[in-house]
Amino acid sequence: MASAASAPPTPSNLRRIVAASLIGTTIEWYDFFLYGSAAALVFNKLFFPDSDPVVGTLLSFLTYAVGFAARPLGALVFGHYGDRLGRKKLLVLSLLLMGGATFAIGLLPTHATVGSAAPVLLTVLRLVQGFALGGEWGGAVLLVSEHGDARRRGFWASWPQTGAPAGQLLATGVLSLLTAVLSDAAFGSWGWRIPFLLSGVLVVVGLWIRLSVDESPVFKQALAQAEARKTARNGDAEKLPVVSVLRHHWRDVLVAMGARMAENISYYVITAFILVYATTSAGVSKQTALNSVLIASAVHFAVIPAWGALSDRVGRRPVYLLGAVGVGLWMFPFFSLIDTGGFGNLLLAVTVGLVLHGAMYAPQAAFFSEMFATRMRYSGASIGAQFASVAAGAPAPLIATALLADYDSSTPIALYVIAAAVLTVLAVGVAEETRHRDLADVEPVAEAQPTAESPAADARTV
Repeated sequence: MASAASAPPTPSNLRRIVAASLIGTTIEWYDFFLYGSAAALVFNKLFFPDSDPVVGTLLSFLTYAVGFAARPLGALVFGHYGDRLGRKKLLVLSLLLMGGATFAIGLLPTHATVGSAAPVLLTVLRLVQGFALGGEWGGAVLLVSEHGDARRRGFWASWPQTGAPAGQLLATGVLSLLTAVLSDAAFGSWGWRIPFLLSGVLVVVGLWIRLSVDESPVFKQALAQAEARKTARNGDAEKLPVVSVLRHHWRDVLVAMGARMAENISYYVITAFILVYATTSAGVSKQTALNSVLIASAVHFAVIPAWGALSDRVGRRPVYLLGAVGVGLWMFPFFSLIDTGGFGNLLLAVTVGLVLHGAMYAPQAAFFSEMFATRMRYSGASIGAQFASVAAGAPAPLIATALLADYDSSTPIALYVIAAAVLTVLAVGVAEETRHRDLADVEPVAEAQPTAESPAADARTV
């Protein structure tokens, strides 16, 4: 039976909650794709001009990779305080840090102005971005998951996931517009700053929406129960959320990390590495490859809520497994279609790949949320997701590029993604179905010591 704490909010409140989560994830991916594009287009010349052009590009991409390294730290810190203080407070902080760092990049002096301090400042701001992003995802999906009921949780929680294609469309659209109306000299001189400064507008809108929503009722209930247990223990504090996660939910953390492998790796191969492979091996123009990713991303945006709704009907695991198996089976046809060099085949390859990726990405928010107890849910979901991204998404384009350079063939890259799919199938295959769980009483964990009234050492609490 669903508890009062998990009773669904009114439709208008739920829409505002979804919007509050979606705006943050959209900014996250807008910043992500914007930085990656700028690193390839102008950062090598503006911040590393003394280096060989290739070395300068590698150095600019190194600052890009630094953001991934900071994500696990953000997951730990935001997860800890999000489980102690609430989801809303930490989401406001993550939005300020993330958007503020992006806006500040748009104001940075270049190497020509301040010398070697310029790349140092760029790296620091990228670290701040990564730190904030590490805590953003967990809070955003929990804010939605914990406000709704189990019946449509998969659908509503999938909306923050649409921030990835939305951010990509927004970032690429802004860059395409600027490059169309500005000369190369103007874009390199000052035009590149405009997309970063626009992040400030997104932050203002996001703050206005996020400050208008209430804290998760499930978290409020769990916090009250925790305070009651603390009083019963004569003021003894609860264990740190991360300690409780690693002690009681370590299997769930491993499942979440395994589930992320195929999802994360396939996404960067399909949307990022494709720009390298299609242009160098298939002879496709960069604009043609970019257009295919843009159109496929719009389809990706549309199918994610549909996959989320399907997970409400048949379960998180079947939909997730369909996506993992599908992505693995699609890899050889994916590269074969690209090798033809035709735009239609290229578009088909990327679109089908992202549709199958959506089958994993859509139920992921509800699936991970339902694995962990409320007082450690932010920590558990964030640790599982962000630690996996360091091993999966961060090196995926580099590994794929290295395999292409060494073997001059797409076969090793396809096998790389297939291996990730096998790992994800194994992880999700051993997981329990979570679709019907009430988040107010999910995976409860013992915190109190056994007493005469509750002799069992595994007494269940949230």
